[in-house]
Amino acid sequence: MAAKKTLRPQKLPPVEVGILGGTGLYEIDGIENLKEIRLKTPLGSPSDAYFVGSLEGRNVAFLSRHGRGHKFLPAAINFRANIYGFKMLGVERIISVNSVGSLKEEIRPRDIVFSDQFFDRTRRPNTFFGDDLAAHISFAKPICPELSEILFETAVALGIRARLGGTYICIEGPAFSSQAESKIYRSWGCDVIGMTGATEAKLCREAEICYATMNLVTDYDVWHSEEQSVSVELILENLRLNIHNAKAIIRKTVSLLPPHRLGACDCRDALKNTIVTNPKLIPSAAKERLALIIGKYVK
Repeated sequence: MAAKKTLRPQKLPPVEVGILGGTGLYEIDGIENLKEIRLKTPLGSPSDAYFVGSLEGRNVAFLSRHGRGHKFLPAAINFRANIYGFKMLGVERIISVNSVGSLKEEIRPRDIVFSDQFFDRTRRPNTFFGDDLAAHISFAKPICPELSEILFETAVALGIRARLGGTYICIEGPAFSSQAESKIYRSWGCDVIGMTGATEAKLCREAEICYATMNLVTDYDVWHSEEQSVSVELILENLRLNIHNAKAIIRKTVSLLPPHRLGACDCRDALKNTIVTNPKLIPSAAKERLALIIGKYVK
């Protein structure tokens, strides 16, 4: 599917929904007026160009988190630029599509899990704030309940094996877990394991963007003695078989989303009263760099 290229997103109408996933996820039946947009953010370059088009009458933007051809390891992804780029496009909701391993017998390969909690074991940058500006968001409930529930209900209506809720443990990677690690994560009560979701969720919360993660289960990690151990080949094969389900869920969900957030979540005001730095001490450079994030709270 050919897409027009542009460097001028300012002339595009605001994008309502962002989709984070793998290369080619934008190849959904019914998408129209597809444009390839390259952005430069104050936080560096996103993983790739954004593919912006119209789906079910709504403006949507797709981004390959690892870049086309899967160039970036999880720890090398510029997560901050990816989310900031969506913010530049006007996105209010992000649907994240991830491949994950299962840590529970009842969660089978090719199931889809809409996690509602994270256990973060990464060491990468996961905040827009830093040396010149401090803020502390609430992260007790890290997923947008409205968005996640619509995704789950859509999956069920389409006859797809799906599960609402569960804990996603996010590891640094790039190696898969050892058997000892996998068994420990199971004993902690975690449900699925991946390498990207928690970082994106924290940044979306700071950016006041609704976030939900659609986890495509590809394997049983390495804890299951009677199943094939996790491998790149296994992941890609099960991901290929499940990606058409993900596309169907996305298309239907986009058509069902209310045109505006209805207040069923606190995402749109997540940064309110969380900035603790005295406004008089915030450098003008920081205000400019994070204008889209803090602009409605710090002048």
